[in-house]
Amino acid sequence: MAILYIIAGILHFVKPRMYESIMPPYIPAHRAMVLLSGFAESALGIGLLFSPTRVWSAWGIVLLLIAIFPANIYMATSQKFHRIPSWLLWARLPLQAVLIAWALRYT
Repeated sequence: MAILYIIAGILHFVKPRMYESIMPPYIPAHRAMVLLSGFAESALGIGLLFSPTRVWSAWGIVLLLIAIFPANIYMATSQKFHRIPSWLLWARLPLQAVLIAWALRYT
């Protein structure tokens, strides 16, 4: 799990435009939010590697997954992502619950 979040966080810095494109229009400062969430994902992933920070990092990941859920809803409901199969966009929504359950195993 740690590797997943560390890599995902790094990708926010490598491909910020991709992450900006999935942000709902009502969220301000897209670039800043992408970089902030990328930093958070990486830091929380690193935190999972160490016993003293593991529980706090897992709770942080749960909160982060809840915070980014509107982007997944936006992707599923917006016509902007018509090149991605609709079923895949909708499948991402329950995947958030699976990721939250996985993170909760570390609490």
